[in-house]
Amino acid sequence: MDAKKSNLKTIVCYGEVLWDIFPDATKPGGAPMNVAYHLKKFGIDSQMISSVGSDSLGEALLNQLQDWNIPTENCQVNENFRTGFVEAIAGEDHEMTYVIHEDVAWDQIQPSTAYDTLVEQADAFIFGTLVCRNERSRNTLYKLLDKATYKVFDINLRPPFYSQEIIEHLLGQCNLLKLNHSELELIISWYTSNHRDEASAVQFLQEKFDIGEVIVTKGSRGATYYDGNQSHTSPACKVEVKDTVGAGDSFLAAFLSKKIQNESIETSMSYATALGAFVASNEGACPAYTIDQVERFANLNTRVSA
Repeated sequence: MDAKKSNLKTIVCYGEVLWDIFPDATKPGGAPMNVAYHLKKFGIDSQMISSVGSDSLGEALLNQLQDWNIPTENCQVNENFRTGFVEAIAGEDHEMTYVIHEDVAWDQIQPSTAYDTLVEQADAFIFGTLVCRNERSRNTLYKLLDKATYKVFDINLRPPFYSQEIIEHLLGQCNLLKLNHSELELIISWYTSNHRDEASAVQFLQEKFDIGEVIVTKGSRGATYYDGNQSHTSPACKVEVKDTVGAGDSFLAAFLSKKIQNESIETSMSYATALGAFVASNEGACPAYTIDQVERFANLNTRVSA
């Protein structure tokens, strides 16, 4: 894989910033912040819209963003709600379950004209479902969706914090949908039990909600991109998995960073699956690395066909 230089692009990530509390460590987390971290690694001007509490955990998160050279002026400081945190519990096959605590600052993101301008001028705007669990942050998101030109819905279903009504609204807004295979199966089950395969399920959603692009991630079976005219499957790298926390977030960041810099879908997907595997082979969602390391990693690890 050969990296190419181009003009600086801006991607805005909207939603939760928090602390992931693992059995043996506490680490910064939240899918949008994970994506912002990896975008920055790929030379993107990554911007984070969120909210933290006026407490030591909030201060620590803002310091972490600054350490990553991600601007903090769009992260509100809430005097009335604490900084978000999640308890992560490891299960079988390295899969994690999460206790996502409520009544926290990122549930209370307030609208801002500065946000409107930032999102309107950005090359892409990324959002998910979890931030929609509270009406205030959800309404702010809906207003920003009216400003965005390229809307990326990274679905990240976290029971019980989603509803069919909200998901349908967001599906109708997005230009690019990213979801895993089990999420695809769940959503398609709301409408039909007769889809023949993954491709037909994706086509159904694209036609129903007028979605231009869909990516389905499948863990060790790689990932497939669909745009209505073609599909491209990128095999996974065969690695020893440490944990899967943040692997999907890094996948999305690598894909978008390459796509908006006019790389081919094949190249964008290759970087995405490589970085996802690299992150899964390390501990935590945001390990330290360079792009050269990821490229060497991809070259050294065998691709596994689906």
